[in-house]
Amino acid sequence: MTLRSRPPFRADHVGSFLRPAYLIEAREKKAKGEITPAQLREVEDRAITEIVKFQADVGLQSITDGEFRRTYFHIDFLEQLGGVKTDIPVTIRKPDGTEELAPPVIRVIDKVRHAKNIQLADFQYLKAQVEALGLPAITPKVTIPSPTMLHFRGGRAGISKEAYPELDPVFYDDVAKAYGEELQSLADAGCTYVQMDDTNMAYLCDERMREAARQRGDDPNELPHRYAGFINKVVAHKPAGMTLAMHLCRGNFKSTHAAAGNYEPVAEALLSEMKLDAFFLEYDDDRSGDFRPLRYLSKDKIVVLGLVTTKFGQLESKDDLKRRIDEAGKYAPLDQMCLSPQCGFSSTVHGNNIAVEDQRRKLALVVETAQEVWG
Repeated sequence: MTLRSRPPFRADHVGSFLRPAYLIEAREKKAKGEITPAQLREVEDRAITEIVKFQADVGLQSITDGEFRRTYFHIDFLEQLGGVKTDIPVTIRKPDGTEELAPPVIRVIDKVRHAKNIQLADFQYLKAQVEALGLPAITPKVTIPSPTMLHFRGGRAGISKEAYPELDPVFYDDVAKAYGEELQSLADAGCTYVQMDDTNMAYLCDERMREAARQRGDDPNELPHRYAGFINKVVAHKPAGMTLAMHLCRGNFKSTHAAAGNYEPVAEALLSEMKLDAFFLEYDDDRSGDFRPLRYLSKDKIVVLGLVTTKFGQLESKDDLKRRIDEAGKYAPLDQMCLSPQCGFSSTVHGNNIAVEDQRRKLALVVETAQEVWG
């Protein structure tokens, strides 16, 4: 077994990091009109420069901008697509005092199109910071939300019947074309690694979410296969030389999750039918089920095992991680596996309930474990 020279890397990560206090303060000032968007961007630039160095110092080969320019991992991107309207999510306080994020309303109100390059300027800054380090074998990585979010959150009712009297194939083709144009703009700027963050395939492992899909008029057994076809339309537009991965997320807001369940209901559609290069799967605790679904992993795909939690600060045991990797190896070849935290540390600007130093320790553990297993 050897380390990988192209992404995903044996030690990888999902992408988002805890925002420094001065960045959160600047965002609040911008919201109050006390500073301009340009001034906020200067603060973001500073924070991104720091987080790029942080990742390199830990030993990561894939480097993101920490999603420091975003409030929410999905809305900030989706609302910039032509024909899409989003609402800000609502924070709900439950009877036990904990908080959860009510899913945002995402509506398709017109033909979906690539109205502008969404991530290009952000990637160009990230790439410049990575290059300034002068280190070989590190790759800037861009994270974007999965296109399935334009369907799953609202179903047929969330998509304009005037714009799309029939969804198949025109709606799916339009969205795939828009994503393809975004990917091409990134590739033209030198981007070779993009990860799509998808909650919906993971939600379809949870019986509560499956029932909600039924109530919207969708068949939760059919949806994974439909989404595999949808994602494959995007893959058909993927520029040559680009690694396109998907992270399956069960929700990540202030250390809470929204869904649970074994991957079995979606495993075949995900790991056999989707023509992506890699899959980041959350496997940090019992809510993720066992590794048996990995038996569907195609021979040309990589699975990144998210065995280290980003939700809590307690550090995992390296021996336990190795044992779980061995367990996964009963269902898929070790050479088709990598290791990562299960999610980002801050999928929204609010961040998980974890300390910055714990963030560093967990990433270092991923790097050290991967080197000992594969290096």
